[in-house]
Amino acid sequence: MSHPFVPSPNVASIKESATIAVSQRAKALRAAGRSIIDLGAGEPDFDTPAFILEATKAALDAGATRYTAVDGIAPLREAIAAAATHRRAGRDAPVSAGEVVVTTGSKQALQNATFVLFGPGDDVLMPVPSWVSYVEMVGIARANVIAVPGDPSCGLKVTPALLERHATPSTRGLMLNSPSNPTGAVYDADELRAISDLAAARGWWVISDEIYGRITYSMPEAPSMLDVAATRDNLVVVNGVAKAYAMTGFRIGWSIAPRALSQAMTALQSHTTSNAATESQYAALAAMTRTAEADAAVAAMVAEFRARRDAARGILAAIPGLELIEPDGAFYLFFKAPGGDGTAFATRLLESEGIAVVPGAAFGTPEWVRASYAAARSDVERGMRAIVHAWPA
Repeated sequence: MSHPFVPSPNVASIKESATIAVSQRAKALRAAGRSIIDLGAGEPDFDTPAFILEATKAALDAGATRYTAVDGIAPLREAIAAAATHRRAGRDAPVSAGEVVVTTGSKQALQNATFVLFGPGDDVLMPVPSWVSYVEMVGIARANVIAVPGDPSCGLKVTPALLERHATPSTRGLMLNSPSNPTGAVYDADELRAISDLAAARGWWVISDEIYGRITYSMPEAPSMLDVAATRDNLVVVNGVAKAYAMTGFRIGWSIAPRALSQAMTALQSHTTSNAATESQYAALAAMTRTAEADAAVAAMVAEFRARRDAARGILAAIPGLELIEPDGAFYLFFKAPGGDGTAFATRLLESEGIAVVPGAAFGTPEWVRASYAAARSDVERGMRAIVHAWPA
């Protein structure tokens, strides 16, 4: 007798990642013989810097193939804590290695934090547009997402006034992402400080996803909540090596949070994945400590991203009245689709032009479309010309 699969309430409402779905559809069409350019990816197309690969191999040769502490190897946690302490500039006690949890990618750090902090009956403020996984993470914790639409006049970012307008008596925290995926907008220090001050006054937790922090175009690095928050008592900062160092496959992220919260997240992780991959931790250690080589690699990558961004914007300028968010960080162009239907336009673009982009519905904004310029410049330029060609006259 067969038994049909019925998902448990824990996962019944989870949706597949829309960005991954777009990438899979593009791969399927390519396998069928179509010429496809994938501008849906959220992954740098650069090689991992050679010095990081060499450090990985050296770690393997030295026997880094066994379990580590659940929260990560001490040298890596110490390096992350030292960098965070430097950003705090003496504002409070130094960040300790005990406040750092190394995770299997920054996505796990975000899930750890949402699952430990929030639960049934809690409301979590979610700036919209937001990265596809935030909503699902809060849902897995069985908390409620309270969408806070961003202000189009300031890059679809949220303000303290908008957060207060949508807050409820059950609000327990908020998710923040700067530089933003999908828009590329960057919160400046004053904007972050105002949000941090509001959260502290209202007793809300702030989970600040800063994974794109080193990919910025008008400053060396995006402001961090670590730079401006008056207190770290209600703050979780999430980061990792995936984007800045083209290390997506290494799966190393981390959280910085108060010690009691970090201990709870470590306990949770001990029953899910245990430690992140050992050799990957040593690779991340090289990225964090061999700063001259790391800075040079990041600078070269950002310079190429800037060139692609500028070329793409120049081509899209042919579309009269195009609503495009100014991308000052990350590697995405976020624009309003013709007719206000991002899904229809993305579908038409893929099927007729062979260009894969992500419909804005994935981020809670169905009128918009996200195109990544983490692809060869020639592909980015061809993709932008296809968008212009597909745009209704």
